Amino acid sequence: MAIEKAKEYFSKFGISDRIREFDVSSATVELAAQALGCEPCRIAKTLSFLVDGHAVLIVAAGDAKIDNPKYKAQFGAKAKMLTPDEAESLVGHAVGGVCPFAIKEGVTVYLDESLKRFSTVFPACGSSNSAIELTIDELEKYSGFVSWIDVCKNWQS
Repeated sequence: MAIEKAKEYFSKFGISDRIREFDVSSATVELAAQALGCEPCRIAKTLSFLVDGHAVLIVAAGDAKIDNPKYKAQFGAKAKMLTPDEAESLVGHAVGGVCPFAIKEGVTVYLDESLKRFSTVFPACGSSNSAIELTIDELEKYSGFVSWIDVCKNWQS
């Protein structure tokens, strides 16, 4: 199970005990916010795309949406999300639990600017009923991200 991979990954840093597992689904932003008792915008959703034949993950705030012109300017192509089967085979996590932790080799992770307005956020941990609260510095450290990018809309006040 992917959550076991995430637990093993975080155990290397001594924080696997911070992973929260729920009796209810946290597979969508809304469900995760309900399970955690937080605002949906603080859910760090991980969106998976195919860019030049490679899996790319973009971690963004729960209230942000991909802005197609910004995405195309960043990646030089139209946004093409991975299918559920592709996400599981290329990234290593099933849709609903996709996260930037314990992922397969060759997957590139980006963090979207929409996250920077929060002190902590809640990304999933490989299953459709898990999350971990991380500071932005911790998200940077543990996600192995390449860079911050600005490819989302609808989140600015």
